[in-house]
Amino acid sequence: MSKTSLTRRKFLAAGGAGALGAGFAATPAIASGAREWKMVTSWPKGAPGVGVTAQRLADRITLMSGGKLTVKLYAAGELVPALEVFGAVGGGTAELGHTASFFWQGKAKASVFFTTVPFGLTSLEHMAWINQGGGQELWDKLYQPFDIKPFMAGNSGMQMGGWFKREIKSLDDLRGIKIRSAGLGGDLYEKLGATAVLLPPGEIYPGLQSGLVDAVEFLGPWSDRAFGFYKAAPYYYWPSFNKPNGTAECLVNRQAYDSLDDDLKAVVANACQAENAVGLTEAEWENARALADLVANKKVEVREFPADLISKAKELTPALIDGFVAGDAMAEEILKSYRAALDLSQSWSRVGREAYFAARDR
Repeated sequence: MSKTSLTRRKFLAAGGAGALGAGFAATPAIASGAREWKMVTSWPKGAPGVGVTAQRLADRITLMSGGKLTVKLYAAGELVPALEVFGAVGGGTAELGHTASFFWQGKAKASVFFTTVPFGLTSLEHMAWINQGGGQELWDKLYQPFDIKPFMAGNSGMQMGGWFKREIKSLDDLRGIKIRSAGLGGDLYEKLGATAVLLPPGEIYPGLQSGLVDAVEFLGPWSDRAFGFYKAAPYYYWPSFNKPNGTAECLVNRQAYDSLDDDLKAVVANACQAENAVGLTEAEWENARALADLVANKKVEVREFPADLISKAKELTPALIDGFVAGDAMAEEILKSYRAALDLSQSWSRVGREAYFAARDR
């Protein structure tokens, strides 16, 4: 039996089918002369969070277009493997993709900044940078050589630090651990003494269960619970210093997008914008509910990362990122913009959100 089949069954058992049903129930019939697009994704079908978001986006485009643009979703492995979505969209195998940008750092280094980087922007700060601070223009420029137009299209919100089979009481305990991690967060774990392993989402739990990895960082409690990580690794750590944001991206084949009339271009853009907002609020709500369930009913041990680990990670991060972008003019340009957004956000957060949370929650 294939990995895809196993994963799909897990999610249906966990309520994935019901989650899909919560989306748009009616799909208009394909009108004469209407287009049908394929959407490939990096997610198992119906995965809470990212999988639900992808299906809802496909349904939203179909509904908002009045059937003039119908989108059929293909989960990871159904048309292309999870980590081949970028090439499939750019090459025209599919018109749309739903995935995460930091999977593509081997193709375009700066792609990592459009998902998340260690000690970087939070979800709301990231959205502000993309929409108001020039981030979208830089993202378009980065993907233009690949014939892809990107949009934000979902967000899993604040992440957790990860699942570990044994306790992490100090930085020394991290050394030698094999952890599933992606993007610059994985590079940072390497600097901290761990071994980072990139696994597609559908292969993470089998890898944890088999011992291929000793620890996993993926998303937040809602998605993590559905993948069953708690069954193999009982210690759940915070904060997510390496992944403070969870932006998902919709990739659109540039030629296909440019061939649309303006009204359908607006449908695609506004469907992505709507799903980005809905996905973030859904994640915020469901992560809180899932964390409570994991603690009360799954006997998960929620632990704070030791101070020496966080301190060392923060110390290493600036040089790690500088070294990563060095020599790549596009990456250096994007990092400059990203850091300007981070500085601006921090100055406001100190007297805004950070100050309020300190007052409210003490």
